[in-house]
Amino acid sequence: MDNLNTHVPGSLYEMFAPDKANALWDRFEFVYTPKHGSWLNMAEIELNVLGGQCLNRRIDDIGFVRSEVQAWQEFRDNKNATVNWRFTTPDARIKLSRLYPTFDE
Repeated sequence: MDNLNTHVPGSLYEMFAPDKANALWDRFEFVYTPKHGSWLNMAEIELNVLGGQCLNRRIDDIGFVRSEVQAWQEFRDNKNATVNWRFTTPDARIKLSRLYPTFDE
């Protein structure tokens, strides 16, 4: 599950009576994905590549779109394309320094 703001117990309690909300919440085991660098980021990157390499033109036939995407997918699969993460923890500490606490002595 992603970290959408509605994926919390309070959202169920806003929509249902407390007993029903609690019963629904107890039926699931939630495993949250990381907010950064998760599968969702990889999916968004791959969709961006698809758009740039395959769908960057006007196509007015859905059958042709399907065949183009299928051919592109087979090409990517055969190429063993992967996401190359370059954003390291030290880079994050520099770029996101405002989010990290500082201790003044």
